[in-house]
Amino acid sequence: MNNTLIYVYCLVNSPLELGLNSETEGLKSLGFNDFYVIVKYVSEHDFSEENFKKHLSDLNWLETNAREHIEVINLIMENHAVIPFKFGTLFQAESGLKKFIADYSDSLTENFYYVGGREEWAVKIYCDRKLLCKQIDELSEEAAALEKQIMASSPGKAYLLKRKKIDLIENEMDRICKKYGQEYFDELKDLSESTNLNNLLPKEFTGREDTMILNGTFLVSKINVTDFRNTVEMLGQKDENFGFLLETTGPWPPFSFVSIKEKQQ
Repeated sequence: MNNTLIYVYCLVNSPLELGLNSETEGLKSLGFNDFYVIVKYVSEHDFSEENFKKHLSDLNWLETNAREHIEVINLIMENHAVIPFKFGTLFQAESGLKKFIADYSDSLTENFYYVGGREEWAVKIYCDRKLLCKQIDELSEEAAALEKQIMASSPGKAYLLKRKKIDLIENEMDRICKKYGQEYFDELKDLSESTNLNNLLPKEFTGREDTMILNGTFLVSKINVTDFRNTVEMLGQKDENFGFLLETTGPWPPFSFVSIKEKQQ
């Protein structure tokens, strides 16, 4: 079957040589004005609108192709600022792609200025609430004061106070998680050009026993990446005894920080 559809990975704003190797096989760079679009011609068998929707239910196909999409963009990112396109972006013809570039050229230029020399890093922060619970008297004045009351009370009153402390601990752990999550976020924000907070993922999605308390992306200047990563590591080591774990990944294509708007008429 002929490869007639144009699959788009990303844009760059300077010429590039794709070379001839397995990583770039099938890729092409199409130049339009001051922009260069990294594309691959694909068949309708996989990427027609109808067939693409069918393939999305095939997890193996989805994982293979989504991974390849990110790998190609990451390869281009090694030497160029990129504007990434979401997985499955297709054009029927070069004329349609050329029109898109013309319609959005001002916004594309602004986005390149914004992400140039910067990298997107993801930080997820988790809390082991069982471990945090064991340290609660050290972190909560209320819990520590209630524990002193329990120790000094008669068995009957101590029993009631322990029941009260169970509820207090849950509330205090929620408060402490928010407090620490905000402090971590503020420290990393100071090392970033821009930030984006994402929805917290449930345990069913993460496959972890601990609880996610922050899910953020950070646009970091390349000159600050080492400081950023060292800070994540330092914060994690500082508070790991309380059950907090910081996990960072990147650099990623700057999906979170690209916003393309049509040219105003």
